Amino acid sequence: MTLIKFKLNGIDCEIESDPSLRLLDVLRNHFKLTGPKEGCGEGECGACAVLLDGKIVNSCITPLANVHMKEVTTIEGYRETNKYQVLKEAMEFENGFQCGICTPGMMIAAESLLSKNPHPTEEEVRIGISGNLCRCTGYNMIVKAVLRASKKGEGIW
Repeated sequence: MTLIKFKLNGIDCEIESDPSLRLLDVLRNHFKLTGPKEGCGEGECGACAVLLDGKIVNSCITPLANVHMKEVTTIEGYRETNKYQVLKEAMEFENGFQCGICTPGMMIAAESLLSKNPHPTEEEVRIGISGNLCRCTGYNMIVKAVLRASKKGEGIW
């Protein structure tokens, strides 16, 4: 067992645990944060995406040891921001929300993209969300939503 200290959604946390545990399992089972979902368990689908020091990672393949002294933001923490509200409204307007399995990871991917590139092209959005699988929308509505959020959120990213 190792003491792992990190910031989770803006709150200082610590957990004494096996450092090889998957971050996804710790978030869901210990901290009861169920936004990150297990889709593939192999880092391929993006349903478990979180931000680690502002960079997108798949929590299903991230060992707990990797978050020591870092900051983790899940969809639960992100939804408390103005950026989330702008993106959520754009997703609703463009019907980017369907079944909900990919939604938390897709929102995290969009945030990751927009924080680096506040005015992406359609191609850049498609590349930015390419690590997130969606079986319902065909991506077009999600891409339109990210582009809409980019315009509506002028200056917040």
